Amino acid sequence: MEVKRDVVLDVDEKPGFWQWVGLSLQHMFSMFGSTVLVPLLVGLNPGIALFSSGVGTLLHILITKRQIPAYMGSSFAFIIPMVALMKTTGYPGVATGVISVGIVYLIVAAMVGLIGTDWIEKILPPIVVGPIIMVIGLSLSGSAAESATLLDGKYDIRVFLVAMVTLGVTIFFNMYLRGFLGLIPILLGIIVGYVLAIMVGLVDLKPVSDAAWFALPEFDIPFVDYKPVMHWGAVLVMAPIALVTITEHLGHLMVLDDLTGRDYIKNPGLHRTLAGDGAASLFAGLVGGPSVTSYGENIGVMAITKVHSVYVLIGAATFAVLFSFVGKLSAVIQSIPGAVTGGVSFLLFGVIAASGLRIIVENQLDFNSKRNLMITSSVLVIGIGNAYLQIGHGNNIVQFSGVAIATVLGIVLNLILPEKAASEK
Repeated sequence: MEVKRDVVLDVDEKPGFWQWVGLSLQHMFSMFGSTVLVPLLVGLNPGIALFSSGVGTLLHILITKRQIPAYMGSSFAFIIPMVALMKTTGYPGVATGVISVGIVYLIVAAMVGLIGTDWIEKILPPIVVGPIIMVIGLSLSGSAAESATLLDGKYDIRVFLVAMVTLGVTIFFNMYLRGFLGLIPILLGIIVGYVLAIMVGLVDLKPVSDAAWFALPEFDIPFVDYKPVMHWGAVLVMAPIALVTITEHLGHLMVLDDLTGRDYIKNPGLHRTLAGDGAASLFAGLVGGPSVTSYGENIGVMAITKVHSVYVLIGAATFAVLFSFVGKLSAVIQSIPGAVTGGVSFLLFGVIAASGLRIIVENQLDFNSKRNLMITSSVLVIGIGNAYLQIGHGNNIVQFSGVAIATVLGIVLNLILPEKAASEK
């Protein structure tokens, strides 16, 4: 696959200093909403989630030899078991689970390193990859819509208006601004949306004024803050979910392959990308953070701006680490309402879905073919509708997301269905 040249900054290109700062801040602000939301739902400190996401991203970039522009943020897939574990074992149990997730990734990475990746091309042709990428973007549309309409679980017209203005100005900036400003339309959209949110009373600035300038993240380090104990229940409930996030990881790699014109599964290799994810989760479990995974929001930013530079992601990760120690900046980030992030997410998630559609169009897939129609329709509806599979009961529940089920179903149908239906012969 040839590298695409219709980009502003390619993967290995460095931006100028001030351009670097602006582009990196844009990536950091794009991911922070979801990354901070996970610890808030689980009962962890948002500062440590910001810190572990930044360090995890740097580890991933290092392990993948600075070839993959990916950001590691808090994973939503593990929220249910982490909430249950916080009520029973506290963070030590969560840490056991998060570390076990990292170990699963490393084991799978080692297996892939031994057997190679030739099998992946056979199970993931364009008729499977295109719909799966569309599902990755569109399956997130529900969360974006909730953020853009609800306040404390109830509909609020102010939230909707702020979200629509944020979306509108982001589109306007993307279409009409030139030069450096034309590269940071998402950051500018977030700023305009935030100011408007303050004006209509959606932002509480008191936590910002009360926050200290310097605030150490609430680390939970084994042998320092607690005596580590092997919580096998945490391993049993969290480790299997790693198989779900691995399928989502493959989906994100497919999007990045299409976006950058590369084949990351072959170079630097799927074993390295999996090892990078695993190392990031291992680190998070050792410092007090939640499990992490690659983020669709940041892929959306790259698709819109055509800035694929891995150095911009390094900058975003560095800012995340620094901001986790600056109390007031961290408080400002946490004060940005869902109305703003939801408005921007409409665009980010939609662009990912459009990337999947482009794969279908560029490969000229024939939807008069019943085979193609059966695969695509099943993948889209199950994935977007989130027809999830839940196994177990009580605190021992393992849930496979609609994206994971759709991915597996697409692969299976592609392998077992004949080229032509009986009625087409």
